[in-house]
Amino acid sequence: MFRKTTLALTAASALFATTAFAESTKDIVDTAVEAGSFTTLVAAVQAADLVDTLKSEGPFTVFAPTDEAFAALPEGTVENLLLPENKDQLVSILTYHVVPGKVMSTDLTDDMEATTVQGSNVMIDLDDGVKVEEATVVTPDIETSNGVIHVIDTVILPEG
Repeated sequence: MFRKTTLALTAASALFATTAFAESTKDIVDTAVEAGSFTTLVAAVQAADLVDTLKSEGPFTVFAPTDEAFAALPEGTVENLLLPENKDQLVSILTYHVVPGKVMSTDLTDDMEATTVQGSNVMIDLDDGVKVEEATVVTPDIETSNGVIHVIDTVILPEG
């Protein structure tokens, strides 16, 4: 009897903890802000007026470049993209990092193409880890309340 009660209490506690965690899960933007390694990405999302979109219901899959990935771009690139007159180009680049729907790493297949919100396709390669175009996924499957974030080590740029 004691064992059944303990098992029931453990199961109930686990269910409560899971429910509490699910309710406290943050959206894509809040998750990126809290992580602290996406300050450039968050600044770009703000400059592109995409915050409300990435806080909406979604779901979205975001291939999120780290601050180091942005720092690896040629000098002055980020500052130039953040200028108001370059907003369309910034929106194009940022939406190239977003796929509609929630795509977990287990959903990926080698050489698959995914259509981005920007409208172009990105190639997923699984031959040597997980790559999206030339970027390597360094941390997959960060679940949020409105989708998933996969951290990448390179900013991917659409053609043109």
